[in-house]
Parts: sequence; C-alpha cells; structure tokens
Amino acid sequence: MYRYDEIDRQLLRERTEQFRDQTRRFLAGELSEEEFRHLRLRNGLYQQRHAPMLRISVPYGLLESAQLRRMAQVVRKYDKGYGHFTTRQNIQLNWPQLERVPDLLAELAEVQLHSIQACGNDTRNITSDYLAGVAADEQVDPRPYCELLRQFITLHPEFYWLPRKFKFAFTGASVDRAATRTNDAAVHVLRREGTIGYRFFVGGGLGRQPLLGQEMNGFVPESDLLIYACAILRTFNRFGRRDNIHKARIKIVLREWGIERFRAALEQEYASILASAEGEQLKLLPEDIEQMRAHFSAPAYRPLAEVGADLAADGARDTRFAAWLKRNVHAHKVPGYRVVFVSLKSPAQPPGDCTAEQFETLAEACDAYSFGEVRSTYDQNLVLADVAERDLYALWTKLDAAGLATPNIGLTTDLIACPGLDLCGLANAGTTGVVREIYQRFDSLDAQYEIGPLRITMSGCMNGCGHHSVGHIGILGVDKHGEEWYQVTLGGSPGNDATIGERVGRALARSEIADGIERLIQAYLALRSDDEETFIECYRRVGMGPFKTRLYESEEESEAAAA
Repeated sequence: MYRYDEIDRQLLRERTEQFRDQTRRFLAGELSEEEFRHLRLRNGLYQQRHAPMLRISVPYGLLESAQLRRMAQVVRKYDKGYGHFTTRQNIQLNWPQLERVPDLLAELAEVQLHSIQACGNDTRNITSDYLAGVAADEQVDPRPYCELLRQFITLHPEFYWLPRKFKFAFTGASVDRAATRTNDAAVHVLRREGTIGYRFFVGGGLGRQPLLGQEMNGFVPESDLLIYACAILRTFNRFGRRDNIHKARIKIVLREWGIERFRAALEQEYASILASAEGEQLKLLPEDIEQMRAHFSAPAYRPLAEVGADLAADGARDTRFAAWLKRNVHAHKVPGYRVVFVSLKSPAQPPGDCTAEQFETLAEACDAYSFGEVRSTYDQNLVLADVAERDLYALWTKLDAAGLATPNIGLTTDLIACPGLDLCGLANAGTTGVVREIYQRFDSLDAQYEIGPLRITMSGCMNGCGHHSVGHIGILGVDKHGEEWYQVTLGGSPGNDATIGERVGRALARSEIADGIERLIQAYLALRSDDEETFIECYRRVGMGPFKTRLYESEEESEAAAA
C-alpha cells in the first residue's frame, strides 16, 4: 500500500485548514451559497436530502486496519454510527454537520484518508480490480499505475474545472472485475511480447445516457501513462460541452463526433505532447515505476505446509461454514491462501452499509488474518485478499458474529443499490425498501443456489449510482406525479462481456416491483436449457419477449402460469 510521505501529509493538513477557513466564512455569511458550492464539492461534500453527505476517497479500493479503526471512531463521533460503501469503492457519510466537517477531515487526514476531488467537475477516485496482486489471471498488477496517475491528476490545475466529472478505472487481468468500460477512461495494463503497455478505452459512463467505452489505442508504451491520460483530459477539456450539464460528459463528445474523428483528435494531442518538452517531463522512467511498485510488493506468504488446510473436512463439521466457503471464498494465486469476500448484503441493513462495530471487527480481522489490509469492491462488498486456509474457520466465526458472513456473493440477494430517496436529494424513488422485499422473497440459500449467479442492480435516479444499466436485472426509480415507480432493464453486464441493459417497457408501481422481479426469476427458471445455464446466458439465448410477457402478467395470470 502506498504510504504518504511528509509532503503528502503536509498537503492534507494544509488542505484541511484551507477548507476549515472556507467553511467558517460561509457560515459567517462571507461566502455565498454558489461560491461555497464549488469549494465544498471539491472537498467531497454534497448537500443531500436531510444533511450534508461527505464522500471519502478510497483510491483503488485499498484500506488498512488503522483507517478502518478511524472510520469506526468517525462514524460514532460525527455521524449516526455507520458508513456506506459505494460502487466507486468509496465510503460515504450521510449525516455529518457542516460546521464539524473540517474537524472530521482533520481526523481522517491523520490516517491518510481525505475527500479531495471526491465530488465536483474534476477527476474522481480511481477504481481498480479488487483482486489486484492475488488473481491468477493477472498479467500486471495495476495498483502502482493507479497511484502514479492519482498523484498526477490530484489538484492538477488544468483538470480541476472540467466540463463534467471524469472517472478512470484500471485492470491488469484477463477478467475485467472493475467494470472498466463503464468509466470515462479505462486503462487495461497488459504485456505484449514481454513488454508492458496500456490498452485505453474512452467514452464510457452510466447515468442518463449509458454508454460503454470504446477502444482508442491498443498499446500505449508503459512510459506514456501520464502523457496519454493528459491527452484524453485535454481533449475533453477543450471540446467537452459546458452549455448543458446533461451533455457535458466525454461520452457525448465521442457520440456526437464518432469514433474516428474523436480518435484522430486524441492521437493528435498525444503526438503533440510527445514531441514537446512537456512530454519529456511526463514520461515515466523505469526507476519511477519500480519505486512505486515497491509500495505494492507481495506480503510475507508462509509455505503451504504452514498455512494449508483440508477445507472439505472443515466444511463438513458446520453446514453454515460450508455455505460460506462455497460462495464467499475464492482461489488465490499462492498455494495455501484464499481470497475472502465479506458480504455487506445482510438482511439487517441496506446494501453497502457498515456500522462502527463492523469497521472495528474488520480492522481486527485484517490484522489477524490478511496482513492488515482490506479492499472495497464496486459491488459494495469487501475483500480480505490474503487469508491462510488454516485461518478460514476462525475468520468466519468472527465475521459471522458481526453480521458480515452472509454466504450470498454473486447470488440473488447480493443486490447493488444506492441509498435512494431515503437519503439522496437527487433520487426519485426509494431503494432500501424494495431491496428488503426482494431479499425476503429469496432469503433461502437453497433457492438462491438453484437460481445461480444473478446480478440485480438498483438506482434511485437517472444518475445510475447503483449501476442499474449494467445489471442482469436493472431497476431504475422514476417519479410519476409525485409517486415512486420503477423501470426494469434486462441483459446488462459490466465485465468482459460488457453490455447496456435493454428497457423492458412501462414502469411498475412501488407495490408491483418486487413481485415483478420474482416473476422474471421464475421465468428464467422455466426457460433455462439446463441447471448450468445462467440468467444472462438464458436471456441472450431467448431474448426479451418471454421475460417481458412474464413481467407484466397479473397476479392471477402468474399463478395460472405457475400451476
């Protein structure tokens, strides 16, 4: 993990004091609401429905135990005892008081956490593969490159007032676990004939007009990461629309221009920087990369004889532990170790929420069992990436006691959802109540195992924070004359087979939506070719028609069809 040096720490201290003075001046009436709005956004502070919302950056999803413990203290002291993990791998607090936010930020800064550029029309938190460094399919660990880019774009004066927000995502593996093409820019770090380089995609984004990023350059040399990123941002800054907030994303420039014109402009900017003195300054030298790579070296793994275990025998002694092993424990590239997914999708709390007590349990768990680190995922779960097989039962016992061991990773109740109308001032409809009703219909593990892998995603408005556009089943909350309604999309996917879901038809009322989702799943069970065909495979084979028919059946028709 990258450790801040004294320059980094001084920057955070000064930034916090700067915002403290800005907040003081606003509360004293010396700054107008509009003047303060831009300042607070660039310090991660939104005005939500009931209180300010503070977004805390978690670069490429990596956290250490000291940060988890500080989060426990912060949510008790400044919030209502919990935080919320988002699909950007960030943490949000929903109830801080504005006058106390500078103190909160000062406490976070002590453990290398901040909210710089967590909101606003600038470059946002960089996301990455949550299995970086431990996945067998990885070609190159992307985290050093994430950090090099993060340092370059943070507080960069040229890219601090972009036409609209801008998001980077990285992967270095053959399987895209970071939904990279849903971002403004996707960076695939790869090896070609032994040489490291980058495959760049540009123009992705969800929200009002969901689009997937398109390939711009299939192999940018390793030394040119900052140069090509600068070319992308400069092209956006120059040509992005500033007259219409709904058309201000880079994806709109790409859509309106077409890929050939956009690629030509981008490559021209890239060539121009390369040929300049600036290009020489921005080139990454081998020693720069190696120095950064040293921050992400592998932990001190022990030999297989010391850490291995007979997991089949361990699972046989406890059926609940066996279920957790089946769904939440995945392979690791080092023999004797496993990757453990910590589910933040229990029936007791909304998706992604984490209480102060759970933050403390996670801190203890990662210190005891995973070299002091934990990762957040864009699915609103957490990962302990380096757990010895012999420690799995003890870890499960600790997580289970804290409500963090629900064995549902990748299943029906592993729902992804934004906070919705309960908290967000932009939302049109609630999410947590619908999530709870869907959960109740499929709380049986046997039922979920029968259904198999299924990605249900839900957003309370068109901004798409719940990634509804790339759900196998996507749910979008809409407002109809002051009432909550829900549109359904089918067939979306965020990974290697990235696809934007198709809207089925008319929206369903609040009282209908959970039943509608249940009918879609029943339709899949009746339509699939065999027990191995997943929901998304079945949908792609049979198409929209049968699912649409079933979704809009009345309750009586549904019962007749089931009979």
